[in-house]
Order: sequence, then C-alpha cells, then structure tokens
Amino acid sequence: MSIILGINTFHAGSSAALIIDGQPIIALAEERLNRVKYYAGFPKLAIEKCLAATNLKFSDIDAVAIGRDSSANLHKKLEFAIRNPSRLLNLARIRSKSKTFDDLKTLFANEYQIDKTQLKFKTFNVEHHLAHTASAYFASAWEKSAGITIDGSGDFVSCLLSDCVGDEIRPIKRVFVPHSLGTLYTAVCQFIGYPKYGDEGKVMGLAPLGEDVYADFFEKILKPTECGFELNPDYFLPFGANQGMEISDGGEMVVHRLYSDLFIKNLGEPREPRGEITKRDENIAFSLQKIFEKYYMHVLNSLHKLVPENRVSMAGGCALNSVANGKALLETPFTEHCIQPAAGDDGLALGAALYVSNVTLKEGKRWTMTNSYLGDEYSDAFVKTELDRYNLTYKKLERAELLETTAEEIKNGNVVGWFQGRMEWGPRALGNRSILAHPGFPNMKDILNARIKHREAFRPFAPSVLVERQAEIFEQDYPSPFMLHVYKIKPEWREKLSAVNHVDDTGRLQTVARIENPLYYDLIKTFERKTDVPVILNTSFNENEPVVCQPSEAIECFMRTKMDTLVIGSYFCKKESIN
Repeated sequence: MSIILGINTFHAGSSAALIIDGQPIIALAEERLNRVKYYAGFPKLAIEKCLAATNLKFSDIDAVAIGRDSSANLHKKLEFAIRNPSRLLNLARIRSKSKTFDDLKTLFANEYQIDKTQLKFKTFNVEHHLAHTASAYFASAWEKSAGITIDGSGDFVSCLLSDCVGDEIRPIKRVFVPHSLGTLYTAVCQFIGYPKYGDEGKVMGLAPLGEDVYADFFEKILKPTECGFELNPDYFLPFGANQGMEISDGGEMVVHRLYSDLFIKNLGEPREPRGEITKRDENIAFSLQKIFEKYYMHVLNSLHKLVPENRVSMAGGCALNSVANGKALLETPFTEHCIQPAAGDDGLALGAALYVSNVTLKEGKRWTMTNSYLGDEYSDAFVKTELDRYNLTYKKLERAELLETTAEEIKNGNVVGWFQGRMEWGPRALGNRSILAHPGFPNMKDILNARIKHREAFRPFAPSVLVERQAEIFEQDYPSPFMLHVYKIKPEWREKLSAVNHVDDTGRLQTVARIENPLYYDLIKTFERKTDVPVILNTSFNENEPVVCQPSEAIECFMRTKMDTLVIGSYFCKKESIN
C-alpha cells in the first residue's frame, strides 16, 4: 500500500490531497482552513487535516508530489533570457526561490517542528500542466482521451495539448509564456476595475450585459498559430519584471498591472475599482469573452485534429470558464468533457499525486471521480456542541422531517444555510456547503444580495437541477455535476427560474444525481413535489470570505447575516423574524 501526499505550495490555490493505494481519500484547499482567499503559501493546515483524517503520521508518507517543476522547459527559459538579457536576473531569482522548497523534507521539518530523520518519503516534482492534465484525465473513467490545460502560466507554459492513453499523458504541443489567454483575461479584468486575483468570474458574468463593440481592438491583441495563439506584446507590460504576480507576506496573491498604455489609448481611462460600471465596461467584457471563446474553440478544434477522440480531459484556470465550456460542446467535435471541480491551481495537489501514482509509480489503481465531496466532515455530536456553545435554539430532526421542513422553508421564500456531509473539493458549493433559496421567488436575487452575499447585481446565481429533468429545462443535455457548464434555459422555464435566469437566458447549472449526493437530491425532489419545480437556487455558504468549512463558521455566518434558517447536520435552526 502506498501513501502519496500531493501539494500545491507557494502558488495560488495552496492545497493538499492524500492518495492511499491509488485512491484519493481527502483533498482540500488551505484557504478553507486559514480563511485567506486564494492563499498562496505553504498548505500547513491542509496537510495536517489530511493526516488527521486518515490517522496517519508524517513518517507514514511514502511520496510527496508537488505540482510544479522548476527544471521544466529550461530551454525556453534560456531562449527568453537570451532575447531579454535585462530580465535574466529576475529569472535567476525565481529559479533560486523555487529551489528553496525543492528540499521538502527540510521544509516539513521546519514547518511542523519534527525530526527530519522521521521523514522517509521521496519527492516528485510534476510539471504544472502535466499535474493539471492528470487531475482531469486520471479522475475520468476513460482509457483514452485528448487533454488540454489552459491558464495564466505555470512552469513557463500557458497551454498544453496532450494525448492521454492508459497510464500515460503524452504532451503534443505547448504554448509558452508570455502568450497566455489567462493573462489576457486578467489584464482586461484589471482595466475594467476588477484587479484582484480570481475576479475573472465576475467579468464573465458581466459580459452578457454588453455588445461586441470592441472586436477590432481585441483582434489586434491576439493572432492564431497552427495549434495555439500569440499575444501582441505591444498591449502588455514586459513579461519578466515580476511575471505579473507576487505573494504578499500574508500569503495573498498580488496581481500587478499587466496591460500597457495602448489599452488606455484605445479604450480610455481604466475604471477605478468599485467605481460606476459603464456601458463601455460592459462592452469590453462582452468583447473579451467573445475573443476568449474564439481562441478557446480554435485550440480545442486544433487538438481534435491531433487527437481525434470524442472525449477531452480539461483543466487549468481557464477551464473554469463555464460559458465557454457550454459552447464547446456545440462548436467543437468533442462530445464529452471531464473537468474535475478544482480545475484551477488548487487542483494541482490532487493532479500531482494522481500523476505520480499512475505515471511515475505505475500503480495501476485507476480512480473515477463520482462526486466532489473530498473535504472534511463533522459528526452530529460535534455540531450539537457547537450549537450549544453559540446558545442557538435548535431542533433535531429525522431525515424525512428534515427534508420536508427545509423544502417548506425554501418554498416559502426563506433563505437557508445548508451544511451537510463532506465539504466540496474545488471553488463551487455543490450542495454540502451551500445557501439555498427558491429559484423563482420574486426578487430572490436582490434578497440574497441585500441580506447576505453583497455581490454585484449583475452576477447570476446557480440552479441545481435533478439530472433527469435537465433536458426538459435546458437546451443542452450533457450533465454538469460540478457547475462547469452554462446552457440556455428554455423559454417556458425562464419565468419559473427568474432568480437563476441570467440576462442572456442562461444558467450555470449543477446537475444532481441521487448516486452523487442522496440527501441533496432528495431535498430538491421534495421541493419539486411541493412546487412542481425540480430546481433549487444554490450559492456558496459565505459572506465575502472563503466558503465555510467548520460548523462554527456556518453558525457565525448565519448569526451575522439575515439568513432565515440554518440546517446543519440533523439540526434545524430558525430565526424568529428577519427585518
């Protein structure tokens, strides 16, 4: 039996995953534990949680897989340095910094105050995009697929095309930095006033409010290559000064300005964060999303020519662009997608471990991801102790009564905090750390934003739909269990789903099958029996913070916001009144 710990460290989305005998047992992002969004330091708490959940010690670990390899693509780094001698020193510093944590035994010994001689594990560095690809392909039930990863950058690469066969991932084509669809998206986000790491999803939601006014501008920024794309360097600040990002002393990602003054010359002054969103900003967002989709499809179609399969394994931050994913099923020959829920950099921990298990060690223990629930969980006894500690009034309900009572709350327009089972892996709340509401209740979107979420008004909320009813409600029928596809809602359902129907009549759906999450499925089924609507509005259980992890965080969020009801484990709590 092998024990492999996968980590993503000193990089956005710090995380840890533990695989035993080829099977992932637990995986979680550090931000859920230390409450620092997109934390980019060492995943100290996540590693401790992985070991505690499995009753293992550091001495039990056979291998540590890290989702980056500072020695990868050295020839391209040297080519870049020769062409740009002024940035050679910076690249040397980056390389030196990477080497400081290549000796993981010393790092672990220092972080956990343990004797280094107790650590028997071997260290395996897995190239960033190979780890991404592994996180998707080795989570599938497939023995063959095409593979694609697209993001900002990692190990000097922004896109990797692969042929995935058996226990091998065969790279075919890499797109090297500074050419990056992720960099383009982030640069435009900055320009229209969304400068924080991870703001790209907001701009994706803003895009449908605009029109394609700036198509000519964006066509000057990108050009296609045979299998990829190139950025026009005139529109970006020189790559290499700081690679556009750095990690603060507190472990937070700091994104520096990426766009050049040509943006300002062509588009006017950038919007200040939290300033008024103008029609110009909406139009820029629309044109950005459109050009992104054009090149997303170009790369996918190019990949299909190289690997003519119907199936594609997808990962990287750009694979979280659910609008593009939905269209890819219509505009490319690929008819099946495998995108695991932590498609961004937090998924590198799981991907690196799966790569080592399958490719390096050839363990032959293939795993299929059937749900996203790889996080931690809490017993009813622990939940009761926490409810008592906060002096909350509660009732313990049996399963059937819990479902009936909760569904009635949602039917009546109340907002429910729903904390159940194991936490989801990845950024989406998928029915275990969720806030639930009626998808067609008048003004429910405004109610949620005013009482709890405080999000921009244009951002949509997601529908969780019974998988067998998807084709009746949406124009596409390919399931999306991890909320990674956006589809058009059929006209006859748009008013019934007014709180989750976006301005372009789409929804970023989560399909729910009973085998994946029996309790959540049965709740939606109970709600359907009461309302004839097989859909519940689902948004993450948080208030401008990482998604809640522990019961205490759920309780505190319930207490400080105007949430009506908290259903946590078997316990039902309701406030007397909401003003």
